[in-house]
Amino acid sequence: MNYVLLTAAAERPDALARAHETADELRRRDVNAHVSELERLGEAELPDDALVVSLGGDGTFLRAARFAHRYGARILPVHLGRVGFLLNVPSDEITTAVEAALSSSESVNRLALSICVGADPATHFALNEVVLERYEAGRMVRVLTSVDGEEYLTYTADSVMVATATGSTAYNFSAGGPVVDPSLDVLILTPVAPHFTIDRSIVVSGERVVRLLVTDRPANVVIDGRLAGALTPGQEVTVTRQPEPVRVVYSSTFELGHRLRSNLREGHA
Repeated sequence: MNYVLLTAAAERPDALARAHETADELRRRDVNAHVSELERLGEAELPDDALVVSLGGDGTFLRAARFAHRYGARILPVHLGRVGFLLNVPSDEITTAVEAALSSSESVNRLALSICVGADPATHFALNEVVLERYEAGRMVRVLTSVDGEEYLTYTADSVMVATATGSTAYNFSAGGPVVDPSLDVLILTPVAPHFTIDRSIVVSGERVVRLLVTDRPANVVIDGRLAGALTPGQEVTVTRQPEPVRVVYSSTFELGHRLRSNLREGHA
């Protein structure tokens, strides 16, 4: 394998410039390196065993991960954003990290979601979460949750989400959900600002089939921060895990404790 695709958002000229600089350096080292703007990734194609390198924050990584997953490619996330909990390659180590990744086939697997919205047979990809949020300002959503066909709780809340272990430190964390080791194969159901304070998160096996049924008010469907559609009462989203995981390359061991101290507590010391 010697094919590397570096990507950064066009709205981040600093990151895009760094991608081009890194590609030039890699070419001087006989690496087949290419650059694509994040917004144009859909136009790119990858050969077998390619390496995708995302430069930016968690948002850039999420979009690039969806693209890499489509081809079964590994992805190396470079931290050029702010918090960057999902990223552990600093900007001054990009070339070294890429060369190390090319010399090895190692990666860690991260569970991703396969989501069906309403009656649409198409499936959506998510690495962090799918959220049913209120369609109208000032009105809560009411969502019946079920797991493998068994009814669980009906949440009345601003939003209700299903998150992965990887996504546990994103919106789930902001909503008071549990932080989960990203290597775990689990799904997390979390209400956002629930009407009843006793309503809490539920963690189930990643092998389960989770359904979120809208009962009495319409709701927007947001997948990894992007609006994917809307549901009317009686419609639902179905959430399962993707057959194949996302293959992430880290420059060093992913240490959860260090991540919590250096990122989630950043600015609160």
